[in-house]
Amino acid sequence: MTCVPGEREVDGSRRAKWSIAHARLPDGVEFEQYVLRAPASAMALLIDAEERVLLMHRHRWVIDQWVWELPGGYCDPDEDPVACAAREVEDETGWRPTALKPLLAFQPWVATADSAQHLFVSYEATFTGAPVDVNEAEEVAWIPLAEVPARIASGEIVGSASVLGLQAVLLDRQRG
Repeated sequence: MTCVPGEREVDGSRRAKWSIAHARLPDGVEFEQYVLRAPASAMALLIDAEERVLLMHRHRWVIDQWVWELPGGYCDPDEDPVACAAREVEDETGWRPTALKPLLAFQPWVATADSAQHLFVSYEATFTGAPVDVNEAEEVAWIPLAEVPARIASGEIVGSASVLGLQAVLLDRQRG
């Protein structure tokens, strides 16, 4: 996470940096804008033979809401996103994915932020024991994929990575 020429950091930590950037558009228009830079994140969808997905129920204090989410988190510096996803899933849920395959990658807020998000999917996992970080979630549960659209519609699943990843898997299943 480094600033580019014409960008000056105004606040930051190891997890996020805010800066003000001087930008010039192709048509010559110039302006200043706040920019958020955060490390890449990796999340994983674990889907079992019964067509259920592993989700975490947690309170997100920023929006003051209980939500269901995919397990995942920030990548360490120079950490491969697939290794990050595997590590985060096991730490947060106690399940170790056996083979993570790339599902999609995206930037959630391209007009203001640089925070690459990597999503992976695994159709097999091994339970290794209780989650390492017991404060990550109130509950870890296998939720039927058939329930996912209703949970998204009701606002139980709102995080962009969770919504995009789950919708991608559901769309892939519709296509056959």
